[in-house]
Amino acid sequence: MKLIVQRVTRASVEVDGEITGKIDNGLMVLVGFGQNDTSKEADYLAKKLVKLRIFQDENGRMNKSVIDMGYRLLLVPQFTLYASTKKNRPSFHKALSPDKATELFDYFTDQCGQYIDVETGVFGAYMKVDLLNDGPVTILLEKEFE
Repeated sequence: MKLIVQRVTRASVEVDGEITGKIDNGLMVLVGFGQNDTSKEADYLAKKLVKLRIFQDENGRMNKSVIDMGYRLLLVPQFTLYASTKKNRPSFHKALSPDKATELFDYFTDQCGQYIDVETGVFGAYMKVDLLNDGPVTILLEKEFE
């Protein structure tokens, strides 16, 4: 499971001209699942994500989490995080199948929602993502259990 985490001052996702998710300050997260991912990875990364201390404290140090700040998450499903680029045309054979990935994305969203308010994109849809990266701060989180 892979997450691309971006600290933002605003972010939104649009599908067919309609905003499906929108936040002000918080984290915009691209979420991808590999073939072997299960709820175990989702549980681990949900806790890690909401506790990740990448917001500034009163001393200007990255020492506060999205929970500490009272901010929100925008989760955007992104199967292309598992692209294989050995050839010029990317292959997505390492990504989890769409039906299982949809189920796992919903599960991951629910897990994060136990800690904080969550907005989302739409799995399988063509989405337009708009964001203003703050910092910029962009971090890759990933977890694979054996």
